[in-house]
Formats: sequence, C-alpha cells, structure tokens
Amino acid sequence: MDQHKEKILSVCNEICKGTLMETLAIEFVDVGENFLIARMPVNSKVHQPDGVLHGGATVALAESVGSAASYIFLDGNKFYVRGIEISANHVKSISEGFVYAKAQIIHKGRTTQLWEIKVTNEADELISNCKLTTIALPKK
Repeated sequence: MDQHKEKILSVCNEICKGTLMETLAIEFVDVGENFLIARMPVNSKVHQPDGVLHGGATVALAESVGSAASYIFLDGNKFYVRGIEISANHVKSISEGFVYAKAQIIHKGRTTQLWEIKVTNEADELISNCKLTTIALPKK
C-alpha cells in the first residue's frame, strides 16, 4: 500500500478514537480513487437478541464509512460533514466474522453528496445495501 493511502487510513482510524466507531470496533482498511472501505467484527456486541447482526449496527457502519468518505474526498479541513438521510435494505443475516462496508460516490455536489454503501461478508456476499446523503457545511 502506498504512503498516501496509508496516511488517509491512519487519519480515518485516528479520528474514531473515543467515538461510536471505536465502540463498534470499526476499522478503515482500504481507500481508492472513488471508494473507502471499513470493516466491523460481528460478535455478541453487535447482535440483536436472536444472535445475528443488528440492523442498527449495520447502519452505523454504513453511515460511518460514507461520512468518512465525504470527509476525505471533500477536504475535511474546509467542511463539516453530516449525514442527513440514510436508508438500508438488509438482505442476508450474519452471526460471526466480519462485515465490510464499501462506500462509493453516486453524486458529488458542492453541498450534498449521495453514497452507495454495500455491506458484505467475508465471502463478498451482500448483507445490506445502503444509501447515504451527506451535506458539506463550510467551516468558519
């Protein structure tokens, strides 16, 4: 991995310390020209009562990676990024291992951005398909 990618991932992981992302053990693992990938372990901490991944934890992962992608692709030094709408279709359950969330831009406007976040298991099977709208608010 080149130094630029390593630096981006390091910044993303560093700013998550002491936040919900750290609580859920979300880790940013890959970045490219138009995507960002994070992973989250699936264990009892993120299960619903019947022992499978909770949809809310999945959505928290999706919003985290989509918002982080907006932050890095829009220059987070100039903007605050906020999620303003998220939807999720959960299509498969998982009870252990890791899930991976890959955020890819659908629309990159000056103010709003639309992201598709596919959440997959370790076999690259679709777990959830999410869409996130973010807004970039200028820092003063």
